[in-house]
Amino acid sequence: MFNSTITLAITGASGAQYGLRLLQVLLAQNCRVYLMVSGAARVVIETETNLALPAGDEKALQLFFSQLYNAQPGQLYLFAKEDWMAPVASGSSSPASMVICPASGGTLSAIASGASNNLIERAADVALKERRQLILVPRETPYSEIHLKNMLSLTQMGAVILPASPGFYQNPEGLEDLVDFIVARILDQLQLPHTLLPKWGEGGLASK
Repeated sequence: MFNSTITLAITGASGAQYGLRLLQVLLAQNCRVYLMVSGAARVVIETETNLALPAGDEKALQLFFSQLYNAQPGQLYLFAKEDWMAPVASGSSSPASMVICPASGGTLSAIASGASNNLIERAADVALKERRQLILVPRETPYSEIHLKNMLSLTQMGAVILPASPGFYQNPEGLEDLVDFIVARILDQLQLPHTLLPKWGEGGLASK
């Protein structure tokens, strides 16, 4: 029914727009999404966007995003931070790909050390131990030595570090284009087709 299943976590780093846009595109691509939104991410979303998230449990937030992005029945599942029975908590049923977008410095640190204190960290730990795809999108500047060491460690473990550093060769006309640049690079890593951004050398990008 669905093309693929992707685990998506949105944590409390600035750059909530990247995670929300990725969620929107994945649903439009007919992907099933296992979603986790940290408490800090809720605060950032309401700070950086005009969205007023519903109070209450994950069911209310799942319904909110399903209606906002026109998800099909059974396409979007949102899990609480201590829902240890969620599919993403076990290597026997977790999806082949996980994206944390944006990924806070604290989340990078916890995953690098194998903390697994909440479901986001556990899901990432599962991805690493099962040698599955884990894409981390940090949005921090400048990076401290701690950040850099954690990113190096995670890279050596097999994760992909994809910083939220949009390019400008596509001549962006607004914030949406900059967000789509990063979302397009994530989709490339997931090997999902898209039309958000022409590939280099196509569409006259290099000649503009």
